[in-house]
Amino acid sequence: MHNYQNFASNHIVTHPVSAVLLECGLGKTIITLTAINDLMYDYFDVCKVLVICPLRIGLNVWKQECERWEHTKNLRCSIAIGTEEERKKALSNSADIYIINRENVDWLITKSGFKWTFDMVVIDELSSFKSYQAKRFKSLLKVRPKVKRIVGLTGTPSSNGLMDLWAEFRLLDMGERLGRYITHYRQNFFIPDKRNQQMIFSYKPKDGAEKEIYQLISDITISMKSKDFLKMPECIMNEVIVTLSEKEQKLYDSLKKDMVLSIEDEEIDAINAAALSNKLLQMASGAVYNDDKESIHIHDRKLDALEDLIEGANGKPVLVAYWFKHDLERIKKRFDVREIKTSKDISDWNNGKIPIAIIHPASAGHGLNLQLGGSTLIWFSLTWSLELYQQTNARLYRQGQKDTVVIHHIVSEGTIDEDVMKALKAKEKMQDALIDSVKARLK
Repeated sequence: MHNYQNFASNHIVTHPVSAVLLECGLGKTIITLTAINDLMYDYFDVCKVLVICPLRIGLNVWKQECERWEHTKNLRCSIAIGTEEERKKALSNSADIYIINRENVDWLITKSGFKWTFDMVVIDELSSFKSYQAKRFKSLLKVRPKVKRIVGLTGTPSSNGLMDLWAEFRLLDMGERLGRYITHYRQNFFIPDKRNQQMIFSYKPKDGAEKEIYQLISDITISMKSKDFLKMPECIMNEVIVTLSEKEQKLYDSLKKDMVLSIEDEEIDAINAAALSNKLLQMASGAVYNDDKESIHIHDRKLDALEDLIEGANGKPVLVAYWFKHDLERIKKRFDVREIKTSKDISDWNNGKIPIAIIHPASAGHGLNLQLGGSTLIWFSLTWSLELYQQTNARLYRQGQKDTVVIHHIVSEGTIDEDVMKALKAKEKMQDALIDSVKARLK
């Protein structure tokens, strides 16, 4: 293990409540497994550990990582994922670590019939508990007082702003640092931002609130960035601007202004601001869905740009990220691509057998190691989610990558694409401020 990994593992051992903000590729799984092994077999401090994680990571990462390392091979893992019968069987097995996907946390606590006997909980991707209204959050909060030790792991703690932190740290320290109630947290650190008379749509931090929040959580939180501890190749961010024709831009502007658009015999209707944003993103990419979920063709500007980028790669493998289903259909129609879905797909990509691979950020954002198969990522369509954006980029830009990584963003000029790029940069700036404020200092 690297020195920084031992440092982070020791932080978990010495802090019963710990938040570990590690950039993708730094090895958060083996860091945590090392701490679990020490706590279980050196300090005899814990007996039964529950790991809550995304589905793909639960199936493909934790148990395999245990078996890879000499000092953690003795840890027995039981994967409680699958049908209800399979989950119950896994929970009945004798093991040290029980792995469950986050969608089944509520089932485990309120419906499974199993008594809560876990004295340590690891939340892999703590950011998936940022909603205090979600069932998984409420259920875990009920049993939190019974948990002796808890660890939150993530690389994107505040992907949508500082408001995300309250629920995450409410689970970790039961409200000790940021307060027990979201209303108090808002009153203490935020002021209303966008509002309509009495209805408040969003909040912004008060002057000095960021620094105060970071200070409050700093005693249990450490953060690490790849560039500080690993010799990483360069990562080049590139925006490829495409311009719509006058006719195409007119269609786009019409929908933006009137929230209704007529194309030949079809009528596209956006019923509210969220729906309008979604429709505009679709149009910027080249097609839009009608009320019958049928895609209406608008333009091929991004497909043409994608073709140029693929040709410019000179035979090097490229990974394409898309957001809408009609993006996938149109890309498949023009290019010979293969979706990254299964372990076989991942293996073939890493072995250089797939010239053009395509992934959806929501299904490929976490837990995929794709750095061996290529170093070029092309964002065909964009997402507002900083978490999914960063996690997808980290499939290629992570430990083990030997080549310069180039990340292209195909952006339609004069459309919502430009707003998405600005928003991602602004969110990233705020998150970087948080991570820098609790950055681990290794001597």
